[in-house]
Amino acid sequence: MKIPAKFKEYIWLVNTIRKARRITFAEIQEKWLDTDMSEGVELTRSTFSRHRIAIEEMFGIYIDCDRKNGYQYFIGNDDVLHNDSVQNWMLSTLSVSNIISESLSLQDRILLQPVPAEGNYLKMVIDAMKKNVRIEVEYRKYGTDRPNRLDFEPYCLKLFKQRWYVLGHFHRDATEEKPESDYFGLFSFDRIMSMSLTKVKFRIDPDFDAQKYFAEFYGVLADNGTAPEHIVLRAYGYERYYLRDLPIHESQHEIGHGEDFADFELFLRPTVDFSGHILSRGSQLKVLSPKWLADEISVMHKEAAQMYETEEEDNLPNGQ
Repeated sequence: MKIPAKFKEYIWLVNTIRKARRITFAEIQEKWLDTDMSEGVELTRSTFSRHRIAIEEMFGIYIDCDRKNGYQYFIGNDDVLHNDSVQNWMLSTLSVSNIISESLSLQDRILLQPVPAEGNYLKMVIDAMKKNVRIEVEYRKYGTDRPNRLDFEPYCLKLFKQRWYVLGHFHRDATEEKPESDYFGLFSFDRIMSMSLTKVKFRIDPDFDAQKYFAEFYGVLADNGTAPEHIVLRAYGYERYYLRDLPIHESQHEIGHGEDFADFELFLRPTVDFSGHILSRGSQLKVLSPKWLADEISVMHKEAAQMYETEEEDNLPNGQ
């Protein structure tokens, strides 16, 4: 997808101001003239003002001005540009898309991962969230060929490891036969067989915060039965550099290092998907605490090794 010229300018302007943190119009002008987009033509103040308005309307990002300190411009709501925000995702996607669209001559040398092709379901869920109506899905869980028909209140969407998920809220008032029921369920788009919007309205809990809901989890397995804990990991070799560049969790911070290792502390709920990630790093990542988690990972490693030993014995020729 080739990004229109105006969008390029919007993206450039946001990235330039965000990188500088505080910048005057003269400094923006100087950087603008250094780009190929300018073609040597200055950015007028009227164009700059129109860009500011368009950026706020399209991305929800507003460019503010500190008139008391030399008329410096800055991102007025920089908090919306954290790593997993919609605004940051949109800007990153458009930026990368534009770079690639201008490099089609190198398409055989640019390798990408497939993007989830869930556009129809994505639009339907977003429409349901806008209208505050329940959705009905036919959902097939892993391990079964028989789908279940469910209807729930769509509370939020989450993209994790190239898969879209919808967080559904289920509520049932208490009756003489059954007690009140109130819980959440997470559903992967690729396991949904069909989806439709109902006409049943709902009111989202005003105290619900999607960021906070997932804040203590590694990924999408939001198991409320697992308590959050302080976890200390030791990364060996190149893994320590990898963790510094790409933290496992937003709570991660480095607490120490040695000649060939670095220690990191995190605060999250050690659910199964987190344990699976630790296990996947093999001998490069070790749990130092809590002890129960270190013991659990140790057992998982031993069971995996035992499985390979058993397979080797099974594959031996008869008589050996």
